[in-house]
Amino acid sequence: MELSKKIISAFLIVSLLSACTAKEAPAETMAAVTAETTSAAEPEVPEGHGYANFTSGLPDGWECSDGWSNGSMFNVTWRKKNVTFDDGKMQLIIDNDTVPKGGVPYSGGEFRSKDFYGYGRYEVSMKAIKNDGVVSSFFTYTGPSDNNPWDEIDVEILGKDTTKVQFNYFTDGRGNHEYMYDLGFDASEDFHTYAFEWHKDKIVWYVDGNEAHSVTENIPVTESKIMMNAWCGKGVNSWLKAFNDENLPLTAEYEWVKFTPFDPEE
Repeated sequence: MELSKKIISAFLIVSLLSACTAKEAPAETMAAVTAETTSAAEPEVPEGHGYANFTSGLPDGWECSDGWSNGSMFNVTWRKKNVTFDDGKMQLIIDNDTVPKGGVPYSGGEFRSKDFYGYGRYEVSMKAIKNDGVVSSFFTYTGPSDNNPWDEIDVEILGKDTTKVQFNYFTDGRGNHEYMYDLGFDASEDFHTYAFEWHKDKIVWYVDGNEAHSVTENIPVTESKIMMNAWCGKGVNSWLKAFNDENLPLTAEYEWVKFTPFDPEE
């Protein structure tokens, strides 16, 4: 993707309707978020930087995954009805699937950008699910479905212990870089800010503005989509614990997401 296209794509300022659909919003709903409409809990929005605060208006350039499963460890089929918007926030829901597909009994919610983004700072305000066997996430991803190598940078909160967050990354499908960080709070009780800076020579993760972890080896290079999802696992009990489905539906919530591109010269 040409640099100019990448930067223009990053300059989306979006907010969302009360349901996730493929219908485009009227032009008037795509107005930029101003200081007057930004709450104290949200970051200031520098001019020309991408930002979504989930309050009103369907985003031009974002979509809900619908009708398929990632397979392997994912025990959900993505359903757009599992992505909802209420009280100025986005909800990603894990529930029983009303039309089970391919032996997958549960449904999950996934929200992602249509465009691809590169080096920059990625931030989200989210509240995770506390429940054995589930993951609440924020990440960048591209892979074979995009005709690209598998590159990914992860922020994952495991429902079995929401006092920790797992950071990870993949470069051309090579992962095993998991790092567990002790948060000092319960991520299921309130909204907190999770971020990472993706540089050419390093990745640095942050929690509530404080540096939490960094890596400098084999850094991803392929522009990726911005993604958030909530799902339950199978066959990964040693990682997530066995999924407890007694409390369905389960909901992860998101207040806003933001991407700030780095200067091309950096």
